[in-house]
Amino acid sequence: MEGEKRPAPYEGLFADGHLVLWTLCSVLLPVFITFWCSLQRSRRQLHRRDIFRKSKHGWRDTDLFSHPTYCCVCAQHILQGAFCDCCGLRVDEGCLKKADKRFHCKEIMLKNDSKALDAMHHHWIRGNVPLCSYCVVCKQQCGSQPKLCDYRCIWCQKTVHDECMKNSLKNEQCDFGEFRNLIIPPSYLTSINQMRKDKKTDYAMLASKLGKQWTPLIILANSRSGTNMGEGLLGEFRILLNPVQVFDVTKTPPVKALQLCTLLPYYSARVLVCGGDGTVGWVLDAVDEMKIKGQEKYIPQVAVLPLGTGNDLSNTLGWGTGYAGEIPVTQVLRNVMEADGVKLDRWKVQVTNKGYYNLRKLKEFTMNNYFSVGPDALMALNFHAHREKAPSLFSSRILNKAVYLFYGTKDCLVQECKDLNKKVESWMVSE
Repeated sequence: MEGEKRPAPYEGLFADGHLVLWTLCSVLLPVFITFWCSLQRSRRQLHRRDIFRKSKHGWRDTDLFSHPTYCCVCAQHILQGAFCDCCGLRVDEGCLKKADKRFHCKEIMLKNDSKALDAMHHHWIRGNVPLCSYCVVCKQQCGSQPKLCDYRCIWCQKTVHDECMKNSLKNEQCDFGEFRNLIIPPSYLTSINQMRKDKKTDYAMLASKLGKQWTPLIILANSRSGTNMGEGLLGEFRILLNPVQVFDVTKTPPVKALQLCTLLPYYSARVLVCGGDGTVGWVLDAVDEMKIKGQEKYIPQVAVLPLGTGNDLSNTLGWGTGYAGEIPVTQVLRNVMEADGVKLDRWKVQVTNKGYYNLRKLKEFTMNNYFSVGPDALMALNFHAHREKAPSLFSSRILNKAVYLFYGTKDCLVQECKDLNKKVESWMVSE
């Protein structure tokens, strides 16, 4: 209509400009906040990694503790933070640097050159004591109050109330607790280091002070076996034993780890292999290399904690078909202490191609008690090759068995091992 006023052109442009501005803010502001939070998170992660790399503690990140946990520095309740898998310290992220400076971790070796093997004192850590633990003084339950309270010795695992802690108990010598016969004391390694400087190798006299029942245990765990329980078990064993006794075979090969046996008296060491049949075979091959090097007197007895999928060898030796955390690690150590030794049949097998002009070298394999040739061996080989290519995909036993089922079904259709008996010749060599 002629009487109505039309809006000026600049008013419409001004309104459109406001709309564009608010739209940009609504889109860019969340993006900026997300980017800023990611940047801050990356900085915190780099800061933590720098502390972890320089620290003597075995720090591990966690997003959620499995039970009520309190920071050892600020004494506040925490849900996420870091813990040391050697001494058991638990701290909030903001107190990590303070805890690293204030608290000492387990000492693999003593700082002084004392040769006394009975000079070890308790190493007390306050708070976060294990559930169902009892005070060594009043015999009442520890850690029942909802706060940072009570003490635990990181060597003998004894616990004591705050009010029961006395000066005499603080200065008391530690006897390493229930598993003293499995632990390599720091003072022993200190004395060994001094003996090697003096070019002496008579370790039996040094170990005689630890008793005839002393059979030190070496842990060799595969962190990628089974349901990836190996990494958690490594931490639990480091808390109960000397960290120098615990090895991850994915980082330290068994050949190098077993050299620790050469620092122990003859026929005294034991080895607990945490993994599947492949890991056990790997360790036994390393034992064979010790024989080649002339180290027969240092060869240890081998026990198995089955973490693999099949675990046939473990079941044959009486260690069960699988371990899923149904029994505590302390009971596993008791089983190792009470186990009896048994001999295992092992032999060498040489494989070569048939032909008169074959210039290839013989392939030699070590067989542990039994071996397979045919579809089941091919299925196991395909599974192993697939897991080596993508280890992150094999995170559970159910998935592992599904992969076995796939390769078994595939072989039924393809039949790669058809007429194998016509292609293989066998012979026996007597010595």
